[in-house]
Amino acid sequence: MTVPPVTAPADTTRARIQQEAARLFVQSGYHGVSMREVAEAVGVTKPALYHHYADKEALFLAMLDGTLAGLSRLVASAEAQVGIRLQLDTLVYELLATAPEQRVGLQLAGELRHVSPERRAAFEQAYRRVWVGGLSALFEAASARGELRGDIAPSTLARAFLALTYPLVTGAPAADPQGTARALLAVFLDGAAAHT
Repeated sequence: MTVPPVTAPADTTRARIQQEAARLFVQSGYHGVSMREVAEAVGVTKPALYHHYADKEALFLAMLDGTLAGLSRLVASAEAQVGIRLQLDTLVYELLATAPEQRVGLQLAGELRHVSPERRAAFEQAYRRVWVGGLSALFEAASARGELRGDIAPSTLARAFLALTYPLVTGAPAADPQGTARALLAVFLDGAAAHT
């Protein structure tokens, strides 16, 4: 299985470490991977690996931080557009374009239960702030501009949108991802019922 890089840091050694570690963690799970195996996969010594990451948990969380940075870029790209329709269109198409990385991020996040409670809580708080908070801000701004129904809270719309987009980055890729994205946006913004 080829695992795409989880947000490539500027330092190519760190990028290689994160790419190989992501591949190993997805393949074998958190407890199934040792720092020795990561070092061997990258072609560096264990001391060189520890120069970049203090321990396995720090490496694992750095990969998840890369996933968060990617989500933050998706929200920023959507925010740069004018109007909720174009913002969501941009967000969905960019989510599709980065779906392989998002799948890896979700698989890695599934292993969070193995890190310390403090670090897990910090990551979960950052995720809610960056992704859920970023989406909620898009819907709040659109609601303030009068682009959305006033009888549904923007936070509820954000959660509904998350639920609809989740399948785009989980499981097998859709046969027609662009068509799926168009249908998803049409249902979300216009409803599924025939207009009479």
